[in-house]
Amino acid sequence: MWWLALVPAAIPLAGLVYQWWGARRDAKRFPAPGRIADGLHLLQTGSGVPPGAWKAGHSPAVALEAGIAASSLSWRLVQQPLSRETTVLSYDRTGFGWSEPAATPRSMEKLVDDLRRALDASGLPCPFVLAGHSFGGLLLRHFAAAHPRYVGSLVLIDPLEPFEWHPLSEEQRRRLSRGVMLSRRGAFLARLGVVRLGLDLLLSGSKALPKLLAKVSSGKGSVVPDRLVGEIRKLPPEIWPAVRAHWCLPRSFRTLAEYLERLPEHCALPIDAAALREIPITVISASRSPDAVIEAHRRTAALSRQGKHVVAEDSGHWVQLDRPDVIVREIRERLRPGSVH
Repeated sequence: MWWLALVPAAIPLAGLVYQWWGARRDAKRFPAPGRIADGLHLLQTGSGVPPGAWKAGHSPAVALEAGIAASSLSWRLVQQPLSRETTVLSYDRTGFGWSEPAATPRSMEKLVDDLRRALDASGLPCPFVLAGHSFGGLLLRHFAAAHPRYVGSLVLIDPLEPFEWHPLSEEQRRRLSRGVMLSRRGAFLARLGVVRLGLDLLLSGSKALPKLLAKVSSGKGSVVPDRLVGEIRKLPPEIWPAVRAHWCLPRSFRTLAEYLERLPEHCALPIDAAALREIPITVISASRSPDAVIEAHRRTAALSRQGKHVVAEDSGHWVQLDRPDVIVREIRERLRPGSVH
């Protein structure tokens, strides 16, 4: 029975091989739909604005900024319809999607620079209609203050308001600490193929074993895989496998851990409200957001002389999945002549 001594080493080794083989398979099955420029994945669709040129009568280009752990794939239901009338750019921030892993700390300055590099690499003319979801909305407010020449107007979609995570309550501190811990544990489990196995089974319809794996690995955090898959299933089915492939990679969890760790720091940064005064701003609130957040969204819209606040009815936080029609409508309004600063 000497071979039983090899079992403890064989199991993680098998997981490493399973993860290596799966990652190689995913790279072939799900190549980047866009192009890689300066380490960033850019997905550019539509033809409303010729690259490198501005012509009278053309709508401005639209650039989309994803939420805290989302990628360009989260914009599919918004990007496709808008691409029929203008050029639309979505991208993956460093460490997520098809972009390269992060080599520097994810400070707000670095995140703002990611967006600037993506816009420059697109070859599209300024100014842009910039739309950002959740954390992406907070990022766009800092971007507009740092690089106003790129900004024609802003559409902020259920944007993160700084007061939500600064100053931290003890309960929030515990939640964030747990989120960071689970993300780092997720990176470790992804290396061993456990995340891949769980998501493969969950997306194939199996529930018992994935829930058991999640319970063993994260305890109360076992609801996270269910929530992730629940949001994925709101997207067109053809892109589910690509989202799953990204969340089987350890780097996605490592990047998320750093974002969560730095969230209070990002929310503590002062925002230059004066820079937003002359920029047309539309703020879209999810109807199921807390009243205090919706009221803060109204105040954010009021920072602009051309501010507008809209509530997306029957929508949770992921408005681009629950009510993409509202986002498309409001961005279209900002594409009209005279609606861009």
